Amino acid sequence: MKIVAKKKLWKYVFWLGPFLIAVGLTVGLVSEQWGLIPLVFLIAGVVISGLGIIWQSYETNWWKRRSTQAGTNALVATLAVLAILGLINFLGTRYHLRSDLTESQLFTLAPQSRELVSVLPQPVKVWVFDINQNPQDRELLENYQRQSSKFKYEYIDPQARPGLAEKFGVKDYGEVYLESGDKRQLVQTVNQNERLSEIRLTSRLQQLTNSTTAKVYLLQGHGERQLSPGKGAISQAVQGLGDKNFTTSPLNLGETSKVPEDASVVIVAGPKRGLFEGEVKALQEYLNRGGNLLLMIDPNTDPKLKSLLQEWGIRLDNRLAVDVSGESVVGLGPAAPLVTEYGQHPITKDFGNGNSFYPIARPLEITSVPGVQSTPLLRTKPYPSSWAESDLQSEKLEFNADKDLKGPLTLGVALTRKQTAKPASTPKPAPTPSPLPSPTTQSKASPIPPTTP
Repeated sequence: MKIVAKKKLWKYVFWLGPFLIAVGLTVGLVSEQWGLIPLVFLIAGVVISGLGIIWQSYETNWWKRRSTQAGTNALVATLAVLAILGLINFLGTRYHLRSDLTESQLFTLAPQSRELVSVLPQPVKVWVFDINQNPQDRELLENYQRQSSKFKYEYIDPQARPGLAEKFGVKDYGEVYLESGDKRQLVQTVNQNERLSEIRLTSRLQQLTNSTTAKVYLLQGHGERQLSPGKGAISQAVQGLGDKNFTTSPLNLGETSKVPEDASVVIVAGPKRGLFEGEVKALQEYLNRGGNLLLMIDPNTDPKLKSLLQEWGIRLDNRLAVDVSGESVVGLGPAAPLVTEYGQHPITKDFGNGNSFYPIARPLEITSVPGVQSTPLLRTKPYPSSWAESDLQSEKLEFNADKDLKGPLTLGVALTRKQTAKPASTPKPAPTPSPLPSPTTQSKASPIPPTTP
């Protein structure tokens, strides 16, 4: 009787092993945390199951029985399935793999947003003071949170937590605030008609985490595009610069003979009249001391920048770039060249193979200059899709081999050169040359931005 009772006891103990293994896997899967408790259950189950198998093999011819082999196969298959499920859950909790199958990438953050969030120097948190959690806004915040563990968000009912609402100065439902350390900033107020904007959130995030701002000066006084809202204005571009933490100011070189020292870049956007010689000289001196210059020159205008551009190997072609390839598809007409080819440069690194259009643009002629590195940024399609048209009066658009220029045409170029070291009065080791940013020349003042590929 004692031997029979002992065998029954070992039988129950043997089945306790698989039970403990199942408990350990269940605890880990449900809690999504493979800590001490599930590991203890798993280890205990494996040990008991192993001892039970060893004991059975010594006491009987257990392994030789057909029923034992069938039961063992079933047990192994069950444990394998549980192990696979546990592994899938383990990988799923640590590695998030998502695929946005929409054509316009509606559920994917812009590269600038991903890059900014992935390198956050300190934790930040978004507070949404609203009783309703809009699925679209929540999905956007989830996308941000996936990029970095330092990004968190929380929905707050202002009436349920009035102290926190008072701390942020909340005045209405839907206000969204960004907090980092002791800094707080209002992002926007969301409602049924206005959802949370990625552009605004990324802009405020950049302003909150970056203590330095770059100063952008826009040249005025020669019929350039006006900065305030209006026909032909570049007010949207100015607002976009502000959203990216740039400070913009107008610059009149007729009043000040020198570009300010705090200028990170000077923009010349579509001047209709020529610059004075002193103004051109001021821009040249600014470039010589390491400045950055963005030129956007319309056709049929002479900004009197020939001497400056000649130093960099650039000549403005006064013909009009035309493109007949996308006229019937897009409906913008031949005077809005389609560009799908971009140079390998930080300016165009996110353009991919997207489409962009440049209405009323003029080609550029690039000549090699010692010490100057040129990178064409925008290239039209080859002839017969595009060419440079010389006859701007004729209603019939056709290529004239004697006067016109076959495509592909360069509509934008980035130029850089190394700053030359100034001669010293006393013998000193020559300093290491540092890169000198150069003028980025573009043939049109207000290009249509590329569509998201």
